[in-house]
Amino acid sequence: MADIRIANPIRTAGILRRYGLTAKKKYGQNFLTDEGILQEIVDASGVKEGDLAVEIGPGIGAMTEFLCERADQVLAVEIDRNLIPVLNETVGHFDNLTVLNADILKTDIGAWAKENAPGKKIRVVANLPYYITTPILMGLLEGKAPLESITVMVQKEVGLRMISGPGTKDYGALSLAVAYYASPRIVAEVSREAFDPMPNVESVVVTLDRYKNPPVDVSDEKLLFDVIRASFSQRRKTLANGLSHDPGLGLSKEEVNSVIKACGWDERVRGETLTLEGFARLTEMIYNLNSRTS
Repeated sequence: MADIRIANPIRTAGILRRYGLTAKKKYGQNFLTDEGILQEIVDASGVKEGDLAVEIGPGIGAMTEFLCERADQVLAVEIDRNLIPVLNETVGHFDNLTVLNADILKTDIGAWAKENAPGKKIRVVANLPYYITTPILMGLLEGKAPLESITVMVQKEVGLRMISGPGTKDYGALSLAVAYYASPRIVAEVSREAFDPMPNVESVVVTLDRYKNPPVDVSDEKLLFDVIRASFSQRRKTLANGLSHDPGLGLSKEEVNSVIKACGWDERVRGETLTLEGFARLTEMIYNLNSRTS
């Protein structure tokens, strides 16, 4: 049995049974049991010799096994302490693996890498818990760790939002946040049958190639995302309504309309029609307005 991949359905069931484990809903656990899909994920991640692979939620080690065979070092961050002894059994023999029992939202990947893997390119690979996908993803994108890429399995509808463009039904704040930090692409679709237990949704694997520098320049990055959030807070409403009703921006309807006019747009324009470049332009107009009135 030791020669059989962890992702094999029979071996996965045997490991879970031996430790008396079941998937925990509070951690969004679904164990991937399709070796072919795991191979696709690791291939898409680009993890290779010389890299530090950071895995979020290794579970019982199915993907960890593949990563340890590819990367110089692997950091596996697992929040469920009950899985630590399982990982010690299944992948503990890899001398290039560090298992960290921690919450990824509270883990400074950059600091860990600087101390333990200096100079190595960092590639994040994960089968993310679907209930907390966006906070984890935004934490990775907004963090200071010098990530080369992020390859994640996510709920299909979230994956579609990540790659959508202006004017589409899936386009929104997440689409723009991803576009600001990285170039996204869907690299695989994953059936529900590939998991144990089987989830209620279809999944996709998305790779985000991190930009060295954002594709747009703004004077205030926080203001850009405040503007984007406000613009989508009242979907199907005009951009002017969304911006003028946001207390955080503190803009009057007259000020909003003047800014929209200065951008050369119709006052009935909607946020979902603007590109990232359009939002950057709008943000600069608001920044300049605030600078004049402060």
